[in-house]
Amino acid sequence: MTTLRYQTGFGNAFESEALPGALPVGRNSPQVCPYGLYAEQLSGTAFTVARAQNRRSWLYRIRPAAHQGSFEAMTHLSRWHQAFGTGPVTPNRLRWDPLPMPEQPTNFLQGVVTWAGAGHSDQQSGIAISLYAANQSMQKQAFYNADAEMLFVPQQGRLMLTTELGKLEVTPCEIAVIPRGVRFRVELPDQQARGYLLENFGTPMQLPELGPIGSNGLANARDFHYPVAWYEDLDEPHELIAKFTGGFWSTQLDHSPFDVVAWHGTHAPYKYDLRRHNTIGSISYDHPDPCIFSVLTSPSGTPGAANLDLAIFPPRILAMENTFRPPWFHRNIAGEFMGLIEGAYDAKAGGFVPGGSSLHNCMSPHGPDKSSFDKASAADLSQPDYIRDTMAFMFESRWVIRPTEAALSSSTLQDDYDQVWTGLEKHFDASRP
Repeated sequence: MTTLRYQTGFGNAFESEALPGALPVGRNSPQVCPYGLYAEQLSGTAFTVARAQNRRSWLYRIRPAAHQGSFEAMTHLSRWHQAFGTGPVTPNRLRWDPLPMPEQPTNFLQGVVTWAGAGHSDQQSGIAISLYAANQSMQKQAFYNADAEMLFVPQQGRLMLTTELGKLEVTPCEIAVIPRGVRFRVELPDQQARGYLLENFGTPMQLPELGPIGSNGLANARDFHYPVAWYEDLDEPHELIAKFTGGFWSTQLDHSPFDVVAWHGTHAPYKYDLRRHNTIGSISYDHPDPCIFSVLTSPSGTPGAANLDLAIFPPRILAMENTFRPPWFHRNIAGEFMGLIEGAYDAKAGGFVPGGSSLHNCMSPHGPDKSSFDKASAADLSQPDYIRDTMAFMFESRWVIRPTEAALSSSTLQDDYDQVWTGLEKHFDASRP
Protein backbone atom coordinates (compact mmCIF):
# COMPACT_ATOMS: atom_id res chain seq x y z
CA MET A 1 0.00 0.00 0.00
CA THR A 2 1.21 3.50 -0.83
CA THR A 3 2.65 5.33 2.15
CA LEU A 4 0.41 8.29 2.94
CA ARG A 5 1.60 11.78 3.75
CA TYR A 6 0.06 13.76 6.62
CA GLN A 7 0.00 17.22 8.13
CA THR A 8 0.79 17.43 11.85
CA GLY A 9 -0.77 19.43 14.67
CA PHE A 10 -4.13 19.64 16.43
CA GLY A 11 -6.91 22.02 15.53
CA ASN A 12 -4.66 24.06 13.28
CA ALA A 13 -5.87 26.04 10.28
CA PHE A 14 -4.46 23.52 7.80
CA GLU A 15 -4.30 23.91 4.04
CA SER A 16 -3.61 21.40 1.28
CA GLU A 17 -3.92 21.20 -2.49
CA ALA A 18 -3.65 18.21 -4.81
CA LEU A 19 -2.96 20.43 -7.82
CA PRO A 20 -0.63 23.45 -7.71
CA GLY A 21 -2.53 26.70 -7.40
CA ALA A 22 -5.87 25.07 -6.61
CA LEU A 23 -6.19 27.05 -3.36
CA PRO A 24 -7.37 30.63 -4.02
CA VAL A 25 -5.04 33.30 -2.65
CA GLY A 26 -6.46 36.05 -0.46
CA ARG A 27 -10.12 35.04 -0.87
CA ASN A 28 -12.22 32.11 0.29
CA SER A 29 -14.78 32.36 -2.49
CA PRO A 30 -13.47 34.19 -5.54
CA GLN A 31 -15.79 34.90 -8.45
CA VAL A 32 -14.04 32.17 -10.44
CA CYS A 33 -12.04 29.47 -8.64
CA PRO A 34 -8.83 27.96 -10.07
CA TYR A 35 -9.32 24.94 -12.36
CA GLY A 36 -13.03 25.68 -12.61
CA LEU A 37 -13.63 24.36 -9.09
CA TYR A 38 -16.56 25.21 -6.82
CA ALA A 39 -15.98 26.85 -3.42
CA GLU A 40 -17.94 25.33 -0.54
CA GLN A 41 -17.75 25.98 3.21
CA LEU A 42 -18.26 23.12 5.65
CA SER A 43 -19.07 24.40 9.17
CA GLY A 44 -18.88 22.07 12.16
CA THR A 45 -19.79 24.71 14.75
CA ALA A 46 -22.00 27.79 14.84
CA PHE A 47 -20.55 30.72 12.88
CA THR A 48 -20.27 32.82 16.03
CA VAL A 49 -18.49 30.32 18.28
CA ALA A 50 -15.27 31.80 19.71
CA ARG A 51 -12.39 31.76 17.25
CA ALA A 52 -10.42 29.15 19.24
CA GLN A 53 -13.37 26.71 19.17
CA ASN A 54 -14.62 27.46 15.66
CA ARG A 55 -14.51 24.50 13.28
CA ARG A 56 -14.93 25.23 9.59
CA SER A 57 -13.18 24.39 6.34
CA TRP A 58 -13.31 25.71 2.80
CA LEU A 59 -13.43 22.99 0.14
CA TYR A 60 -12.61 23.50 -3.54
CA ARG A 61 -14.27 20.70 -5.42
CA ILE A 62 -15.18 19.51 -8.89
CA ARG A 63 -18.92 19.57 -8.06
CA PRO A 64 -20.61 21.14 -5.05
CA ALA A 65 -22.11 18.77 -2.49
CA ALA A 66 -25.49 20.27 -3.37
CA HIS A 67 -25.36 18.33 -6.66
CA GLN A 68 -27.48 15.45 -5.37
CA GLY A 69 -31.03 14.16 -5.48
CA SER A 70 -33.59 13.60 -2.74
CA PHE A 71 -32.92 11.20 0.12
CA GLU A 72 -35.09 8.20 0.85
CA ALA A 73 -35.31 6.48 4.23
CA MET A 74 -33.36 3.27 4.81
CA THR A 75 -34.26 0.47 7.20
CA HIS A 76 -31.55 -2.18 6.87
CA LEU A 77 -29.05 -0.44 9.18
CA SER A 78 -31.39 -0.83 12.16
CA ARG A 79 -28.67 -2.23 14.46
CA TRP A 80 -27.08 1.23 14.47
CA HIS A 81 -29.29 3.72 16.30
CA GLN A 82 -29.47 6.17 19.19
CA ALA A 83 -32.53 4.82 21.02
CA PHE A 84 -31.32 4.21 24.56
CA GLY A 85 -34.69 4.00 26.30
CA THR A 86 -36.20 6.08 29.08
CA GLY A 87 -36.80 3.57 31.86
CA PRO A 88 -34.55 2.57 34.75
CA VAL A 89 -31.06 1.30 33.86
CA THR A 90 -29.52 -1.73 35.55
CA PRO A 91 -26.81 -0.78 38.07
CA ASN A 92 -25.15 -4.16 37.48
CA ARG A 93 -21.57 -4.28 36.34
CA LEU A 94 -21.47 -5.65 32.82
CA ARG A 95 -18.76 -7.26 30.72
CA TRP A 96 -18.76 -8.70 27.21
CA ASP A 97 -16.59 -10.95 25.10
CA PRO A 98 -15.58 -9.65 21.66
CA LEU A 99 -18.13 -9.21 18.89
CA PRO A 100 -17.73 -12.21 16.54
CA MET A 101 -16.63 -11.63 12.97
CA PRO A 102 -19.53 -11.80 10.49
CA GLU A 103 -20.02 -14.91 8.40
CA GLN A 104 -21.77 -13.09 5.54
CA PRO A 105 -20.27 -10.26 3.42
CA THR A 106 -20.56 -7.20 5.68
CA ASN A 107 -19.17 -3.73 5.13
CA PHE A 108 -18.48 -1.21 7.87
CA LEU A 109 -21.93 0.41 7.81
CA GLN A 110 -23.62 -2.98 8.00
CA GLY A 111 -21.25 -4.15 10.74
CA VAL A 112 -21.99 -1.45 13.32
CA VAL A 113 -24.18 -2.42 16.29
CA THR A 114 -25.02 0.15 18.96
CA TRP A 115 -24.06 -1.09 22.43
CA ALA A 116 -24.75 1.79 24.83
CA GLY A 117 -25.19 5.53 25.06
CA ALA A 118 -27.02 8.54 26.47
CA GLY A 119 -28.53 11.78 25.29
CA HIS A 120 -29.55 12.48 21.71
CA SER A 121 -28.26 14.28 18.68
CA ASP A 122 -31.33 16.55 18.72
CA GLN A 123 -30.07 17.94 22.04
CA GLN A 124 -26.47 18.19 20.76
CA SER A 125 -25.41 16.45 23.95
CA GLY A 126 -24.54 12.87 24.83
CA ILE A 127 -22.77 9.93 23.24
CA ALA A 128 -23.44 6.65 21.46
CA ILE A 129 -21.06 3.71 21.82
CA SER A 130 -21.06 0.99 19.17
CA LEU A 131 -19.02 -2.04 18.21
CA TYR A 132 -18.19 -2.91 14.62
CA ALA A 133 -17.09 -6.07 12.82
CA ALA A 134 -16.76 -6.15 9.04
CA ASN A 135 -15.20 -8.23 6.27
CA GLN A 136 -15.87 -6.16 3.16
CA SER A 137 -14.83 -2.71 1.95
CA MET A 138 -17.42 -0.11 1.02
CA GLN A 139 -17.74 0.05 -2.78
CA LYS A 140 -19.05 3.08 -4.70
CA GLN A 141 -20.53 4.34 -1.44
CA ALA A 142 -20.00 7.35 0.79
CA PHE A 143 -21.37 8.11 4.25
CA TYR A 144 -21.71 11.16 6.44
CA ASN A 145 -22.97 11.59 9.97
CA ALA A 146 -25.00 14.76 10.57
CA ASP A 147 -25.64 13.70 14.18
CA ALA A 148 -22.15 13.43 15.58
CA GLU A 149 -18.43 13.43 15.15
CA MET A 150 -17.14 9.85 15.05
CA LEU A 151 -14.23 8.37 16.99
CA PHE A 152 -12.82 5.10 15.63
CA VAL A 153 -10.84 2.74 17.90
CA PRO A 154 -9.66 -0.22 15.78
CA GLN A 155 -8.90 -3.41 17.68
CA GLN A 156 -8.21 -5.82 14.80
CA GLY A 157 -7.44 -4.96 11.21
CA ARG A 158 -6.54 -1.66 9.57
CA LEU A 159 -9.05 0.87 8.31
CA MET A 160 -8.46 3.01 5.25
CA LEU A 161 -10.66 6.06 5.68
CA THR A 162 -11.08 7.88 2.39
CA THR A 163 -12.57 11.28 3.20
CA GLU A 164 -13.43 14.39 1.26
CA LEU A 165 -10.26 16.00 2.61
CA GLY A 166 -7.90 13.07 1.99
CA LYS A 167 -6.99 9.60 3.21
CA LEU A 168 -6.19 8.26 6.69
CA GLU A 169 -4.84 4.76 7.32
CA VAL A 170 -5.64 3.74 10.89
CA THR A 171 -4.18 0.71 12.64
CA PRO A 172 -4.94 -0.90 16.02
CA CYS A 173 -3.50 1.29 18.82
CA GLU A 174 -4.34 4.34 16.70
CA ILE A 175 -7.57 6.32 16.78
CA ALA A 176 -9.25 8.44 14.13
CA VAL A 177 -11.86 11.18 14.33
CA ILE A 178 -14.20 12.07 11.45
CA PRO A 179 -15.93 15.42 12.11
CA ARG A 180 -19.67 15.88 11.81
CA GLY A 181 -20.78 16.07 8.18
CA VAL A 182 -17.55 14.96 6.50
CA ARG A 183 -18.18 12.34 3.81
CA PHE A 184 -16.07 9.19 3.88
CA ARG A 185 -15.87 5.51 3.00
CA VAL A 186 -14.23 2.66 4.92
CA GLU A 187 -11.99 0.13 3.17
CA LEU A 188 -10.41 -2.92 4.82
CA PRO A 189 -6.77 -3.50 3.77
CA ASP A 190 -6.68 -6.68 5.86
CA GLN A 191 -10.04 -8.04 4.58
CA GLN A 192 -11.62 -7.94 8.03
CA ALA A 193 -11.73 -5.50 10.91
CA ARG A 194 -13.19 -5.15 14.38
CA GLY A 195 -13.22 -2.34 16.89
CA TYR A 196 -15.12 0.31 18.78
CA LEU A 197 -16.96 3.40 17.55
CA LEU A 198 -18.06 6.42 19.54
CA GLU A 199 -20.44 9.11 18.32
CA ASN A 200 -20.08 12.43 20.12
CA PHE A 201 -23.29 14.48 19.95
CA GLY A 202 -21.81 17.31 22.02
CA THR A 203 -18.96 19.80 21.79
CA PRO A 204 -16.26 18.65 19.36
CA MET A 205 -13.41 16.80 21.04
CA GLN A 206 -10.36 18.80 21.98
CA LEU A 207 -7.12 18.33 23.89
CA PRO A 208 -7.64 18.55 27.66
CA GLU A 209 -6.14 21.48 29.52
CA LEU A 210 -2.90 20.57 31.28
CA GLY A 211 -3.36 22.72 34.40
CA PRO A 212 -0.57 22.17 36.95
CA ILE A 213 1.04 19.55 34.67
CA GLY A 214 2.35 22.53 32.70
CA SER A 215 3.10 22.98 29.02
CA ASN A 216 4.13 19.39 28.20
CA GLY A 217 2.62 15.95 28.66
CA LEU A 218 -0.30 13.71 27.72
CA ALA A 219 -1.07 13.91 23.97
CA ASN A 220 1.21 16.31 22.15
CA ALA A 221 -0.45 18.37 19.42
CA ARG A 222 2.37 17.64 16.98
CA ASP A 223 1.54 13.91 17.07
CA PHE A 224 -1.91 14.34 15.50
CA HIS A 225 -2.01 13.67 11.75
CA TYR A 226 -4.34 15.35 9.27
CA PRO A 227 -4.77 14.28 5.63
CA VAL A 228 -3.46 16.02 2.55
CA ALA A 229 -5.77 16.77 -0.37
CA TRP A 230 -6.63 13.81 -2.61
CA TYR A 231 -9.44 13.54 -5.13
CA GLU A 232 -11.32 11.26 -7.51
CA ASP A 233 -12.67 12.60 -10.80
CA LEU A 234 -15.11 9.77 -11.54
CA ASP A 235 -18.36 10.12 -13.45
CA GLU A 236 -19.76 6.89 -12.06
CA PRO A 237 -22.83 6.17 -9.89
CA HIS A 238 -22.23 6.32 -6.14
CA GLU A 239 -24.61 5.85 -3.24
CA LEU A 240 -24.54 8.56 -0.56
CA ILE A 241 -25.82 7.50 2.86
CA ALA A 242 -26.56 10.00 5.61
CA LYS A 243 -27.24 9.54 9.30
CA PHE A 244 -29.63 12.25 10.47
CA THR A 245 -31.68 12.43 13.71
CA GLY A 246 -30.85 8.79 14.38
CA GLY A 247 -32.14 7.50 11.04
CA PHE A 248 -30.43 6.56 7.79
CA TRP A 249 -31.11 8.05 4.40
CA SER A 250 -29.87 7.18 0.91
CA THR A 251 -29.55 9.06 -2.37
CA GLN A 252 -27.77 8.38 -5.65
CA LEU A 253 -24.98 10.50 -7.11
CA ASP A 254 -23.73 10.41 -10.69
CA HIS A 255 -20.14 11.01 -9.57
CA SER A 256 -17.66 10.32 -6.80
CA PRO A 257 -18.18 12.68 -3.83
CA PHE A 258 -14.45 12.51 -3.08
CA ASP A 259 -13.69 15.29 -5.54
CA VAL A 260 -12.16 17.97 -3.28
CA VAL A 261 -8.99 19.14 -5.03
CA ALA A 262 -7.93 21.60 -2.30
CA TRP A 263 -9.05 22.68 1.15
CA HIS A 264 -8.12 24.82 4.12
CA GLY A 265 -9.56 25.21 7.61
CA THR A 266 -10.04 23.59 11.00
CA HIS A 267 -12.93 21.16 10.38
CA ALA A 268 -11.00 18.12 9.20
CA PRO A 269 -10.47 14.44 10.05
CA TYR A 270 -7.40 13.36 12.00
CA LYS A 271 -5.71 10.37 13.56
CA TYR A 272 -3.44 9.81 16.57
CA ASP A 273 -1.12 6.99 17.64
CA LEU A 274 -1.99 6.13 21.27
CA ARG A 275 1.54 4.77 21.78
CA ARG A 276 2.86 8.34 21.60
CA HIS A 277 0.88 9.42 24.67
CA ASN A 278 3.13 10.88 27.37
CA THR A 279 1.56 9.13 30.33
CA ILE A 280 1.72 10.99 33.65
CA GLY A 281 1.77 9.15 36.97
CA SER A 282 2.83 9.26 40.61
CA ILE A 283 6.49 8.85 41.53
CA SER A 284 5.91 8.99 45.28
CA TYR A 285 2.70 7.37 46.56
CA ASP A 286 -0.94 6.68 45.68
CA HIS A 287 -2.55 5.89 42.36
CA PRO A 288 -3.76 9.11 40.68
CA ASP A 289 -7.21 9.66 39.21
CA PRO A 290 -7.59 8.22 35.69
CA CYS A 291 -8.24 11.74 34.35
CA ILE A 292 -4.49 12.14 33.86
CA PHE A 293 -4.68 9.44 31.20
CA SER A 294 -7.04 11.58 29.07
CA VAL A 295 -6.28 11.91 25.36
CA LEU A 296 -9.30 13.94 24.21
CA THR A 297 -12.26 15.56 25.91
CA SER A 298 -15.67 16.88 24.90
CA PRO A 299 -16.57 19.50 27.51
CA SER A 300 -20.11 19.98 28.78
CA GLY A 301 -21.79 23.11 30.11
CA THR A 302 -20.48 22.21 33.59
CA PRO A 303 -16.75 22.90 33.91
CA GLY A 304 -14.84 19.73 34.78
CA ALA A 305 -17.77 17.38 34.10
CA ALA A 306 -17.17 16.19 30.55
CA ASN A 307 -19.71 15.04 28.02
CA LEU A 308 -16.93 12.61 27.13
CA ASP A 309 -13.35 11.89 28.10
CA LEU A 310 -11.24 9.40 26.14
CA ALA A 311 -8.67 7.95 28.56
CA ILE A 312 -6.15 5.22 27.84
CA PHE A 313 -4.10 2.75 29.89
CA PRO A 314 -0.94 2.19 27.85
CA PRO A 315 2.41 0.62 28.73
CA ARG A 316 3.85 2.48 31.71
CA ILE A 317 5.98 2.17 34.84
CA LEU A 318 4.48 2.07 38.33
CA ALA A 319 6.97 3.18 40.95
CA MET A 320 4.81 4.32 43.88
CA GLU A 321 5.99 3.12 47.29
CA ASN A 322 3.79 1.95 50.18
CA THR A 323 0.89 2.00 47.73
CA PHE A 324 -1.62 -0.38 46.21
CA ARG A 325 -0.47 0.17 42.64
CA PRO A 326 -3.38 -0.99 40.45
CA PRO A 327 -6.51 1.18 40.21
CA TRP A 328 -8.18 1.20 43.59
CA PHE A 329 -11.66 0.03 44.47
CA HIS A 330 -14.01 2.90 43.80
CA ARG A 331 -17.51 4.15 43.15
CA ASN A 332 -17.73 6.97 40.67
CA ILE A 333 -20.34 9.50 39.61
CA ALA A 334 -19.31 9.03 35.98
CA GLY A 335 -20.26 6.24 33.61
CA GLU A 336 -17.25 4.21 32.44
CA PHE A 337 -17.19 2.08 29.29
CA MET A 338 -13.90 0.23 28.79
CA GLY A 339 -12.40 -1.68 25.90
CA LEU A 340 -9.17 -3.61 25.43
CA ILE A 341 -7.17 -3.27 22.23
CA GLU A 342 -4.28 -5.60 23.01
CA GLY A 343 -2.60 -7.43 25.88
CA ALA A 344 -4.09 -7.59 29.38
CA TYR A 345 -5.47 -4.91 31.69
CA ASP A 346 -3.51 -4.66 34.93
CA ALA A 347 -6.61 -4.66 37.18
CA LYS A 348 -8.09 -7.84 35.70
CA ALA A 349 -6.37 -11.23 35.69
CA GLY A 350 -8.73 -12.81 33.15
CA GLY A 351 -12.03 -12.53 31.34
CA PHE A 352 -11.33 -9.08 29.89
CA VAL A 353 -9.83 -9.91 26.52
CA PRO A 354 -8.86 -7.87 23.43
CA GLY A 355 -12.03 -6.84 21.63
CA GLY A 356 -14.06 -7.20 24.82
CA SER A 357 -15.72 -4.42 26.78
CA SER A 358 -17.16 -3.56 30.16
CA LEU A 359 -19.58 -1.02 31.62
CA HIS A 360 -19.44 0.33 35.17
CA ASN A 361 -22.11 2.96 35.68
CA CYS A 362 -22.70 5.72 38.20
CA MET A 363 -21.96 4.54 41.76
CA SER A 364 -21.59 0.88 40.80
CA PRO A 365 -18.58 -0.38 42.80
CA HIS A 366 -15.68 -1.83 40.86
CA GLY A 367 -11.94 -2.30 40.96
CA PRO A 368 -9.35 -5.08 40.74
CA ASP A 369 -10.43 -8.70 40.83
CA LYS A 370 -9.23 -11.05 43.56
CA SER A 371 -6.18 -12.34 41.69
CA SER A 372 -5.03 -8.82 40.85
CA PHE A 373 -5.66 -7.67 44.44
CA ASP A 374 -3.67 -10.55 45.93
CA LYS A 375 -0.79 -10.04 43.51
CA ALA A 376 -0.60 -6.29 44.16
CA SER A 377 -0.90 -6.74 47.93
CA ALA A 378 2.16 -9.02 47.96
CA ALA A 379 4.25 -7.14 45.39
CA ASP A 380 7.81 -6.02 46.15
CA LEU A 381 7.37 -2.24 46.18
CA SER A 382 11.12 -1.63 46.26
CA GLN A 383 11.07 -2.45 42.55
CA PRO A 384 9.19 -0.65 39.78
CA ASP A 385 6.43 -2.53 38.03
CA TYR A 386 6.78 -2.44 34.23
CA ILE A 387 3.40 -2.78 32.51
CA ARG A 388 4.14 -3.80 28.93
CA ASP A 389 2.35 -4.98 25.79
CA THR A 390 -1.05 -3.58 26.66
CA MET A 391 -3.49 -0.92 25.51
CA ALA A 392 -6.86 -0.38 27.15
CA PHE A 393 -9.13 2.63 26.86
CA MET A 394 -12.13 4.14 28.60
CA PHE A 395 -15.02 6.30 27.43
CA GLU A 396 -15.93 8.25 30.56
CA SER A 397 -18.95 10.52 30.72
CA ARG A 398 -21.01 12.60 33.11
CA TRP A 399 -24.01 10.73 31.66
CA VAL A 400 -25.40 7.45 32.91
CA ILE A 401 -24.46 5.15 30.02
CA ARG A 402 -27.50 3.12 29.03
CA PRO A 403 -26.83 -0.35 27.52
CA THR A 404 -29.02 -1.22 24.54
CA GLU A 405 -31.23 -4.27 24.23
CA ALA A 406 -28.71 -5.72 21.76
CA ALA A 407 -25.98 -5.50 24.39
CA LEU A 408 -28.10 -6.90 27.21
CA SER A 409 -29.35 -9.83 25.14
CA SER A 410 -26.04 -10.60 23.43
CA SER A 411 -24.54 -14.07 23.72
CA THR A 412 -21.23 -12.31 24.44
CA LEU A 413 -22.52 -10.93 27.77
CA GLN A 414 -20.70 -12.63 30.63
CA ASP A 415 -23.27 -13.80 33.18
CA ASP A 416 -20.62 -14.51 35.82
CA TYR A 417 -18.83 -11.14 35.85
CA ASP A 418 -19.75 -10.42 39.49
CA GLN A 419 -17.82 -13.53 40.52
CA VAL A 420 -14.46 -11.78 40.01
CA TRP A 421 -15.09 -9.91 43.29
CA THR A 422 -16.90 -12.53 45.39
CA GLY A 423 -13.62 -14.21 46.38
CA LEU A 424 -12.36 -11.12 48.21
CA GLU A 425 -12.23 -12.49 51.73
CA LYS A 426 -12.31 -10.69 55.05
CA HIS A 427 -8.85 -9.69 56.40
CA PHE A 428 -10.05 -7.50 59.30
CA ASP A 429 -8.48 -8.17 62.69
CA ALA A 430 -9.29 -5.65 65.45
CA SER A 431 -6.28 -6.83 67.48
CA ARG A 432 -3.75 -6.11 64.73
CA PRO A 433 -3.34 -2.46 63.72
